[in-house]
Amino acid sequence: MNGLFSHVLQRFRSLSFILLAVSAPLAGQETADFFRQNCISCHTIGGGRLTGPDLKNVTQRKDKAWLIQFVMGPQSVIDKGDPYALKLQQDARGVVMPNIAGLDRTRAEALLALIEAESKLAKSQFAGLQISDRPFTAFDIEQGRRIFTGENRLANGGPACISCHTIRDLGGLSGGRLAPDLTKVYERLEGRKNLAAWLFAPATPTMQPVFKRQAMKPEEILPLVAYFESSARKGGQDDSVGVMTFFLLGLGGTAAALIVFDAAWRGRFRAVRRPLVETNGGRRKA
Repeated sequence: MNGLFSHVLQRFRSLSFILLAVSAPLAGQETADFFRQNCISCHTIGGGRLTGPDLKNVTQRKDKAWLIQFVMGPQSVIDKGDPYALKLQQDARGVVMPNIAGLDRTRAEALLALIEAESKLAKSQFAGLQISDRPFTAFDIEQGRRIFTGENRLANGGPACISCHTIRDLGGLSGGRLAPDLTKVYERLEGRKNLAAWLFAPATPTMQPVFKRQAMKPEEILPLVAYFESSARKGGQDDSVGVMTFFLLGLGGTAAALIVFDAAWRGRFRAVRRPLVETNGGRRKA
């Protein structure tokens, strides 16, 4: 009996070890995906500052307890007047890291473990895109325009920018109105590197689920950055003419439709009424 129990216990331990060995990489991949989806648009690990600081060796700059507290509630730490948190806000030109959905203490600890591990590598997978600082050519800008408008489709099947966004020099109805005007997005994100990081992993609630499985490729991001930089250099304001044009066209189209329906209905009414009157009048005379 004791031998049977020992055998079962040994099998149970072996199974537990196998499950742990399988689940550890899966948990690590889940944490890496979480970082990629929620952090990489503002942070790199070893790739330099974006909107937020480079996180390489961040656990050597502050202790883990402080980092976990900050990651779980950045604004609350800032509101307490913490000097280091205030310095982070100042370096980010007033931008405060938002609260991230699904981020609890366990996830925060896993993220810190991931950052520590990636910091030890010669090059982290989260070093970010390396965007050239060379002057963009007319060809780069034109390719970016074609990607924006959907004339050149995105390789992974993502929607064209124009389906949700507009930009000043498009002409016509100037694109979609679901999302912000991108005429000055290059200025708002303060340059190529931040803009490229945002395009690589957009973190807004609308864009994130769309591009989670359909991320843009670096060779698509570079021309878009060129197009947005060109738009910013031209100066001017965000497009408001397109909104008025859309409104006037809609108003004019509605008026035209009402006139057409009125004419059609009037003719139909006469076509029914006149024969009835003539028939009834004829019967009375008879």
